[in-house]
Amino acid sequence: MDLVEVAPEHNPVVCKIVDYGKYLYQLEKREKKQKKPAKLKEVKFTIQTGEHDFQTKLQRIKEFLEEGSKVRVTVFFKGRQIIHIDKGRELLARVADEVKEIARVDQQPLSKGRTLQMLLSPIRSKGGTS
Repeated sequence: MDLVEVAPEHNPVVCKIVDYGKYLYQLEKREKKQKKPAKLKEVKFTIQTGEHDFQTKLQRIKEFLEEGSKVRVTVFFKGRQIIHIDKGRELLARVADEVKEIARVDQQPLSKGRTLQMLLSPIRSKGGTS
């Protein structure tokens, strides 16, 4: 048993007699609960996505990044479209170029089955300065 200072900012100072190891464990547990995990959002495209739809989805990507969320950009291929994987890479490159001021590419375009995926994360977290 140890004498632990619980509230040093109060007048008079508050102390408790507790098991110090258990007290530290509970503090760590409380801190872990308070942390919020980074959210992962996903936006899907096809190689036939029109210009207006592209701009709308791009706007959503920018909103997600400004919130501080990571964004997975996916291009999925239907049927025989898989032979045009280069168009999918061009689409992802265009997205990366459009958001380069607010995001960085964490994962370069990666082919997984009938999809092509890229991971973007915000340069500044929410509430950041500059």
